Amino acid sequence: MYHVDTSERPVVLIWEVTQACHLSCDHCRADAQPDRHPDELTTDEGKRLLEDAAAFGEGQLVVLSGGDPLVRDDVAELVAYGDELGLRMTMTPSGTRSLSTERIEALADAGLERIAVSLDGASAEGHDAFRGETGSFAETIRAVEDARDAGIPVQVNTTVCRETVGELPAIRSLVSELGAVLWSVFFLVPIGRGRVLDPIDPAEADAVMRWLAAVAEEEPFGLKTTEAPHYRRVLAQRSADDASEAGGGKGGRTGVIAGDGFAFVSHTGEVYPSGFLPQSAGSVREQPVHELYREAPLFRELRNRDTLEGKCGACPYRAICGGSRSRAYAHTGDPLASDPLCPYVPPGYDGPLPWDSSSPTA
Repeated sequence: MYHVDTSERPVVLIWEVTQACHLSCDHCRADAQPDRHPDELTTDEGKRLLEDAAAFGEGQLVVLSGGDPLVRDDVAELVAYGDELGLRMTMTPSGTRSLSTERIEALADAGLERIAVSLDGASAEGHDAFRGETGSFAETIRAVEDARDAGIPVQVNTTVCRETVGELPAIRSLVSELGAVLWSVFFLVPIGRGRVLDPIDPAEADAVMRWLAAVAEEEPFGLKTTEAPHYRRVLAQRSADDASEAGGGKGGRTGVIAGDGFAFVSHTGEVYPSGFLPQSAGSVREQPVHELYREAPLFRELRNRDTLEGKCGACPYRAICGGSRSRAYAHTGDPLASDPLCPYVPPGYDGPLPWDSSSPTA
């Protein structure tokens, strides 16, 4: 569990440096395009953003994402600048030829602490079909090997949806073979191109999370879920802890969700609780990111778990979970609504269930 005061700083700050990318991934949140947007934050604006991020405190984690951040020719410069400021600089590049051996070496020299690559299939056939680019799997595997040679730890990201769920055991084996330090398993949120994908249903999601809990105990790499905070409820139930012992209800330690331990800066400088919850709290061109995170009403509301509605609001696990605010927003337009992917019904709750009407997984 995290030991960060999430009212003061995020555990993770993501900066989408560009939406440009040469892939056409089925799940893409950003609807990535081949060309860069003319209103992207400039190099100088990006450096000011990193200076503001340093105001969160020593060792703030910053993820440069996209699109494909390597479409920009200043990413190594930005990594080096963030490193000089004491930020922990990481990156999520696309599995294309842009992630060349030379660029990986330049990023290592600049101080990059981790590269996160995506693997949504354990073979070229499945992964390349999902990513919309022949050769993406081979380029990704080559990049992992180059990163290891350059001394950069590798994280693997995997999307869970109907198309990929059967591949998870084989991907797990591949993650281990590649020597990754972390497997981040993302449960689909239907925004961007991801709207056309078929999510798994709530009961199956819980089953996958129980399997992931066993994987976490058996493998040397770390494991976390993205947009699936009820994994923490599954862990608590699996270890026979009740909600109060696990940190549920008031006074417990909170898990990271959109706006509470997590913040996202778009390519044009808008600050969102998450890239999957595109409600802007303001622009870094007008106000520093640390002020927006700490003071914006949207972020303050999301950090108050007592504002949650429906069964998420009644749930004894809400402090360690809180539900995916992004998925609630995608399904209902209300970021405080219940997460339709969670099948857990709190004892005594007799209100509406999110999958009765709003969830396509019903």
